[in-house]
This record gives sequence, C-alpha cells and structure tokens, in this order.
Amino acid sequence: MNEAQFDVVGVGNAIVDIISQADDDLIKRHVLPKGGMTLVDRDASHALYDDMGPATEVSGGSAANTMAGLASLGGRAAFFGRVCDDQLGHVFTHDIRAIGVSYETPPAAGGTPTGRCLVLVTPDAQRTMQTYLGSSAEFGPEDVNEAVIRTAAVTYLEGYLFDPPPAKAAFRKAAEAAHSADRQVALTLSDSFCVARHQDEFRDLVDGHIDILFANEDEITILYDTNDFDAALEAVRGKCEIVVLTRGEKGSVILAGGEMYTNAPEPVAQVIDTTGAGDLYAAGFLYGLTHGCDLPTCGRIAGICAAEIISHFGARPAVSLKDLVAERLG
Repeated sequence: MNEAQFDVVGVGNAIVDIISQADDDLIKRHVLPKGGMTLVDRDASHALYDDMGPATEVSGGSAANTMAGLASLGGRAAFFGRVCDDQLGHVFTHDIRAIGVSYETPPAAGGTPTGRCLVLVTPDAQRTMQTYLGSSAEFGPEDVNEAVIRTAAVTYLEGYLFDPPPAKAAFRKAAEAAHSADRQVALTLSDSFCVARHQDEFRDLVDGHIDILFANEDEITILYDTNDFDAALEAVRGKCEIVVLTRGEKGSVILAGGEMYTNAPEPVAQVIDTTGAGDLYAAGFLYGLTHGCDLPTCGRIAGICAAEIISHFGARPAVSLKDLVAERLG
C-alpha cells in the first residue's frame, strides 16, 4: 500500500452553523425536539431565523467539524461537500481552508443556496438544531474524487449524508473507493433521529462494511432497538474492527479485537455548548489512530478535544488542539 497523502478525508454536508442562545419557550413555540436535529425546508428555516436572537455564523457540518479538529491537531485532512457560490458558501470555504483542511469541491453556480443549521443553545448547554440542507443535499457521486479517497488512510462518512438519495450514492462510492485501495472506512451515526430514519441501512453498513464506528449512547441503543446500553454494546461487538461509543459525562467505551477500553471524561470548568462534542471526539480519536497511538490514548486525545469544544460556543476549536493535547498528555 502506498503511503497515505491524507490521514483522513471527510465526506459530509457542507453547512454553516448559525448559533444563538435561546430559552425553552422558543423550543416549545416552534415544536422542536430538544437536543435533536430536524431537517426543514427553506421557509421553515427562515421562520425560525426570524424568531431567533442575535447569532454567530461559523462553518459547520458534522464531518467538516471533524476535519477541522483533525487539522488543528496537526493532521492532514481533506473534505468533500457542496456549497453554493453565495455569501454563506464563501464563509464555509474560507473557514475550512483557513484552519488547514484541503477543500476543493467546486461551488454550485446559482440555484439552491448553501445549507445552514440553526443551532439553539439553551441554558442547560443542550443544542437543538433545525437544518436546511440546501446545496449540500445536491452532493452526488460526481463530487467524489476517488483518487483523493485512495490516498487517505481513513475515509470518514457522516451519517447525516444518508438523507438525500444523491448524497447516499456518493457515500457508497466513497466507501467502495477506500476499500478498493485497502484503506479504512469510518462511519458516524450522527444523530438519534438520523438512526431512526435509516436503521436497517445503518445496521447493514455496520455489519461488515464499516471498519470504525462512532456513536453515542442514544444512537447505538436506537440502532439495536433497546433501552439498555450494555445490550446495545453486546449487539455491536465484533461488527466492526473498532467501535467507539461516547456517553457524555460517563466518558467513552472502545471495543476492538475482543477487548474493551474505557475512558473517563476530561474535566471541563463549565459546559457552555455541546455542539460538536461528538465531531471533535472523532477528530481526536482518528488523529491518534492515524499517528500510531494505542486505543486508550486515542480515547484520551478524543476526550481532550471534546472537552475543549464544549467549553465555548461553536463547533470549531478556539485554541490549537495540538498544543492543548501536548500540554494535557505531558
């Protein structure tokens, strides 16, 4: 196998996050599932935006956040996702390139605007999201550069991308290209509502088609139709080479080769916003994995990155994760 040009290439929705502090009354008024993500059309997105308070715009999207985190750690990251040639598209492109991620997907000229995710952060630090996919939903197989995929040690696939059919086809093309080059494929289940929508297809993918699986406690229990985390853990055991399960304040669990490793959560002075916690956990884990760390150390790096991201608003690092990890690991 040739040496990898990239540590990880992410495939996902290119989204700009519009983040605002909110109270529970706003959540109830718009009948939003608190703590979850809802797909909406342009009109619904505009209606919520008009009712939100002051907001901050920052490039987002689950897999894009993970690639940004990987770059902040000093890793070599690339990303595939579609934006429109509009103001938010320019914001996304600038931000992801500025942090050091290779991003060469051409913007769509006119037509459907760049996708955006309205993120409402309540005082309990929960984030409730309404996502208008916009041009990101038009991402298709033609946008997947197989040559780049084959040069990445890991191809990281975002579960959210499974919603629109063209993007789903792109998802499968990327996975096939990676495996044809004997590279690893990672999948994040992304969101419990996403898992519920695609339960059967995700089960099929996990059972023998995915090398590295990322999921949180809600996602993995929904995937296997149980309310018991331990039962879900046993159901997924052995399905993938590596299974990484995050549990919030309970830390994380890593399954691999018949072994199980647990990591306690990293300390956080104050939890401000949980947006991107799973994305940055995956960034830290994949950085460690592609740089020869053992699995417990991968989990430790992941926890440090997740702790940093929940200590401030937004899903992109506020400090150099490379320096932070060096300081914490000593």
